[in-house]
Amino acid sequence: MSGEKRARKLLTPRFILEALAVFVIGSLLGVGTFTVVYAKGWSYLGNDPQTCMNCHVMEPYYKAWSAGSHAGQAGCNDCHAPHDNIVSKYYVKAENGFWHSFKFTTGWYPDNIEIRDSNRQVTNEACLYCHSDLTSDMHITAGDEQIQCMDCHTNVGHKVR
Repeated sequence: MSGEKRARKLLTPRFILEALAVFVIGSLLGVGTFTVVYAKGWSYLGNDPQTCMNCHVMEPYYKAWSAGSHAGQAGCNDCHAPHDNIVSKYYVKAENGFWHSFKFTTGWYPDNIEIRDSNRQVTNEACLYCHSDLTSDMHITAGDEQIQCMDCHTNVGHKVR
């Protein structure tokens, strides 16, 4: 085969698309693997509160938790992951991991990190789960709204000012 025919064969639209697909997929896999290794991604599958220190932004929150009433009693997942089943637990962890990674990588987060509404609900359910002996008879409402545990107990956990 002559050089000219080989060049024509290599420059077909199908070959160019396949080469581009291989490049894009390879780049995504490479960057993804680097990111997981660099960010110690495997550590997020466990329950060690030290994992939060993988991101320097979380240092004040970790320190506040360490000095709080739940240190040694409850780790991050005890308050920030559902207790109903393993699928919902890892779904919430994956969703939070995605948003944490995105926001910490881009720098698009406020100086005082605030809990999202969905995570507030998970945390409230965790409070009720662990403290059911105290809360089973408490159903305080304000108008039509159920009062959330964190409405009154804002300093429990790791409030950082």
